[in-house]
Amino acid sequence: MPATNMTPSRLAIRRRVSAPHQLPTDLSPIIQRLYASRGVVRAEQLDLTARALLKPGFKGMNEAVRILEQAMAAQRNIVIVGDFDCDGATSSALMVHGLRAMGAKHVDYLVPNRFDYGYGLSPQVVEEVAKLNGELLITVDNGISSHAGVAAANALGMQVIVTDHHLPGEVLPDAAAIVNPNQHDCDFPSKNLAGVGVAFYLLLALRAALTEHGWFEGQGITAPNMGEYLDLVALGTVADVVALDANNRVLVHQGLQRMRAGRLRPGIQALIDISGRNQSRLVASDLGFALGPRLNAVGRLDDMSMGVACLLSENLDEARKLAAMMDDLNRERKAIEASMQHEALASLTKVQISDGELPSGLVLHQDDWHQGVVGLVASRIKERYYRPVIAFAEAGDDELKGSGRSIPGVHLRDLLEAVDRQHPGLIDKFGGHAMAAGLSLRKAALAPFKAAFERTVNEWVSPELLAGEILSDGELTATELTLSLAEQLRFAGPWGQAFPEPLFDGDFRIIKQRLVGEKHLKLVLSADEGRTLIDAIAFNVDLAVWPNAGINKVQLVYKLDVNEWQGKQSLQLLVEKIAPL
Repeated sequence: MPATNMTPSRLAIRRRVSAPHQLPTDLSPIIQRLYASRGVVRAEQLDLTARALLKPGFKGMNEAVRILEQAMAAQRNIVIVGDFDCDGATSSALMVHGLRAMGAKHVDYLVPNRFDYGYGLSPQVVEEVAKLNGELLITVDNGISSHAGVAAANALGMQVIVTDHHLPGEVLPDAAAIVNPNQHDCDFPSKNLAGVGVAFYLLLALRAALTEHGWFEGQGITAPNMGEYLDLVALGTVADVVALDANNRVLVHQGLQRMRAGRLRPGIQALIDISGRNQSRLVASDLGFALGPRLNAVGRLDDMSMGVACLLSENLDEARKLAAMMDDLNRERKAIEASMQHEALASLTKVQISDGELPSGLVLHQDDWHQGVVGLVASRIKERYYRPVIAFAEAGDDELKGSGRSIPGVHLRDLLEAVDRQHPGLIDKFGGHAMAAGLSLRKAALAPFKAAFERTVNEWVSPELLAGEILSDGELTATELTLSLAEQLRFAGPWGQAFPEPLFDGDFRIIKQRLVGEKHLKLVLSADEGRTLIDAIAFNVDLAVWPNAGINKVQLVYKLDVNEWQGKQSLQLLVEKIAPL
């Protein structure tokens, strides 16, 4: 390719500021700085042992435990109703495993197919629970907005325990008990638990009550070790992209420790094997980018019951067969997503041409898009254009289902609530979090919703917020770019949402560049005029720019990574952003 005529433009970077701290001096200065800039400033905050976990103390917990104890004493039929994503699958498997281990003899589960029933506990889902002779219905990772579903269950004589972590509305469903750290007047300090985390705490409290009341002795069984379920908790927590506050970091760290040591259930072992990850070196990003997507693909394209069955399996061969089927679905999901993303980007190109600039919030729709993948498309478009995005797909019966992703500083669920308040009846239903939300509306409402959404985002968002400023941990010298530091960083986590993996920036000279895998740029770089050579890779580069022999100097934003190949380890930079200089 000939030399580029691009005007060099530096990336918009702001560097993190490290707070004053009292961290142990045996930590390297770089690790100390990284922790302190993320709010870890005291030695006790580094305690990721199980004893650092917060104790159960939720509003509604005592009532939920009382109902469960009564149901177990009478050996009533308990049905778990989960969501169709990874958090819902791990929550469902956890509750089934945990209740059965504690002596409940009649525990079943139901994960509604998203294409037949949509999200949450609907009256139609309750009808399916009734076919299973459900007497006690427990929701996991859903239910906080399921007024009609809870009412339908009550009318059939079922008791309902709602366990959820999504933000509640003004009015709560009429359930027998609600366990949700985000419900009003709940004093539990960590509001960032995933659905699987809430389920774990309910089981912790139930185990304590059953022990106190002599249940296990009376049944002649041993109380289960709740640590054995932390592989499920870690997977669901990371995959749901909840904030890794101190408590969630303990849950994830403990789960990862068990996985690395081989103390895990066959279903998760099978997912690790099929994804080709090094089990002894497993980190949180492996859960988020390798295991989680394979489970999520099932719920997006098929029926999440397959994912729950894999997580419940006690037989490794059976689990591997299910994991292989999920792997196939994940490949199909990637192909569908790539096609939809291409179409979405093409539609945005037309918007840029006609309007001169993109709106502050994007609403996208195409008739043939797959409703199971619109969330991923919204995520990719958000990353590319750095603004809130909602992508819609047809759901039948003149209904559209949308999935949205947002940027820091724009609370998407609250934004949808503002649109709903200003335009009653425009949105049929909605729910979610700050960074992700879902909604449904009639097809005729799409155009007015698009206008209302864009107008509301404009009112909420300043242009500076959409600038896509990159938060960096600063520059590393050539002598600091070492395999040793990369290895330290790998296990200094768990890193994730709100506790981000270290990201550095700097200028480098390109020694070599070539394309691999059709769209990835493999680089050999130098930060000290050629004295030290460093490998780097940038995924999914702009093929209109790269590779380019006319570009010999770049500004990078990157992560330090340990590349493993044929039993050897070497330093590699994972390039997040690249700009010619």
